[in-house]
Amino acid sequence: MKDQAALLQEFVSCFEKLGDEMSASRDLDPIAWEFARGETDDLGRKQWRPARITTERSYLDPIYAKLPSRFPALFEHLVLSYRWADVDLNTYTLLANPLGHDLSRLFGRLPDDPYLWEALIPAGYIRFAKGPDLDYDPVCFDIRSQRKNGDCRVVKIDHEEILCNSRVKVVAELAPGFEELVRQTIEFANSGRLRL
Repeated sequence: MKDQAALLQEFVSCFEKLGDEMSASRDLDPIAWEFARGETDDLGRKQWRPARITTERSYLDPIYAKLPSRFPALFEHLVLSYRWADVDLNTYTLLANPLGHDLSRLFGRLPDDPYLWEALIPAGYIRFAKGPDLDYDPVCFDIRSQRKNGDCRVVKIDHEEILCNSRVKVVAELAPGFEELVRQTIEFANSGRLRL
């Protein structure tokens, strides 16, 4: 079995395989632009790539002070080891862990829709992703299902149920844990299948 660092390295390498559009526009996606490299194309875009950046574990403390639970261990290791822009990974879009001296910009991405945040957190869900492409449904850690190892189910929640009916409704389980989600993403990326 691969160790966490090797598993995450393989997972992050999937960003280029699955990321439908790894191009950055200064105006349309300023976070992706921070990761941009190379020459600008005819439309003023550059290709972006995730960055391997080690961050001190203590920078998670201010985030955990605002959350009802810690992240699953593998996700924690991911945010302490890499920085990236929003990336569409076919069945979900992983929210950005932007560049910065700490992780405050990561936390800023989690509650970027206050109405959803205020419904999800008390119900036991921490948003870390959203649906693929234009799908706005939050993808969350179900902290009510947290196991002894800290991992928990990854679920997709209907955002319209929250916005229209003030009700949190799980519409799908993407994986029984974050590690399984990472492994599924790697398997899909290596299968060579087209996007769903």
